[in-house]
Amino acid sequence: MFFCSCSSAYRSLERTEGGAACIKRFQPKINQTVLYSTQVDILQHHLSGLLLFKPMEDSSMRVVFASEMGLKFFDFEFGKDGTFTKHYMLPKMDKKAVVKTLRKDFEMVLMRQDPATAEVFTNGSERYTAFRLKKGKIYYITSKDCSALVRVENGSRRKPVVEVFLTHYTNGVPDSIFVQHKKVKFNISSQRVEK
Repeated sequence: MFFCSCSSAYRSLERTEGGAACIKRFQPKINQTVLYSTQVDILQHHLSGLLLFKPMEDSSMRVVFASEMGLKFFDFEFGKDGTFTKHYMLPKMDKKAVVKTLRKDFEMVLMRQDPATAEVFTNGSERYTAFRLKKGKIYYITSKDCSALVRVENGSRRKPVVEVFLTHYTNGVPDSIFVQHKKVKFNISSQRVEK
């Protein structure tokens, strides 16, 4: 029993040839403002409102979450060159760990990793396109032929820490985004809203 609890969920991955080109088809193609009705559950708190993805003229992406009454929870900017700017965070939420977690979550959703750094693995019927982090890796998990995105994982050495599901793409943009943290109760559920 002790040995089972220490084994890695990634131990059966087999290194294979290939790069990140095949997962580019799943990168959200946000060319104009996209709006999602969103619920966030973090510990005992529940927030709901609108999540906005807005491409800027300088090729950066603004991600803003606000209540339906207009109270802004956060406003982030993801630069084309990989930079990150926190323009605003609700003071009650403005903790380093919260900002870092949200940044990583949205970088996973937007697929902002450098394709040149990808490693490719297989595990049965799934293909894992992996990108190293300071701690752990981000895995874009697809069908073996890369025709369907199964899920995105931020994994430690042993197990998934965060899972992201991007589903029902319309014109290159997912209609549904679900982010689930495994260690703490922290979930983001978004459904696309047509303007």
